[in-house]
Formats: sequence, structure tokens, C-alpha cells
Amino acid sequence: MSGTTLLEGRCLCGAVTVRIAPPEPHVEACHCDMCRRWGGGPFLSLKLVTDPLFTGEEQIARYASSDWAERGFCKTCGTHLFYFFKPKQGYSFTAGLFEGTGSFAFVEEIFVDEKPPYYDFAGERERLTGAELLAKFNEEDD
Repeated sequence: MSGTTLLEGRCLCGAVTVRIAPPEPHVEACHCDMCRRWGGGPFLSLKLVTDPLFTGEEQIARYASSDWAERGFCKTCGTHLFYFFKPKQGYSFTAGLFEGTGSFAFVEEIFVDEKPPYYDFAGERERLTGAELLAKFNEEDD
């Protein structure tokens, strides 16, 4: 497992648990239409990891929400677990699954061009439109 801090999280009913070592103690927010439709608000997640350890994996349902991503949730209680980004084979887990993330820094907001006007997060951080995010990913792949 990558990273240094080992976090263990679970769904509401405990049927699914996951262990990760996030690469950085950061939380990110996605404001895209799909994330908001999925969870009723922005998707607050930890940095992408590629090596989670699951228990109760048979209780995880995956929904292919696009050509490049799947969203995972518990079949029993419906807890939103992760966004799986196929091109990087990586998981962005919901920050609320884990204890011990209270000291994590809120570092990035993405798809700010899709954010509705009825909420805002206070503080300064990187804020990227969808086009800026895609350009950033393309730079990283070069």
C-alpha cells in the first residue's frame, strides 16, 4: 500500500470495509452534475489510490456512470463508497467512510463550472473547471 497513514473505513451497515493508505492527507470536492445527482451534493473524496484492501467485496455494487468511471456502493445499505477512475485504475473514496480524516486539508474543488449557486465552501484552494481538470490530466499523461 502506498502512503504512510493507514485508514480503515466502513459502510453504514459494516458489510463492506476498506483499508487505504492515502498518498496525501487531502480532501477534494467534485461539483459535477453526476456527482451531485449521485449524492445530493458535492462528492467529498480522498486522493486517488490504486491499492485498497476490501473485505465484504461481494457486497459492493458497481455502476458504470460513464465510459471512464464506475461508482461503487454497498448492496445492503446503499452507502456510497468510491468513484473508480478507469484510466488510472484508481479509487477516490468518500471522505466520510473513514475515521481520522478530521485533520486532512481541503485542497481542491473540481468542475466548479457545474457548481450550482446555492452553496459555496469558504477558504482558498485550487478550483478547476472541467476543461482545466482535463487539461491537467493530459499534462500528467505526457
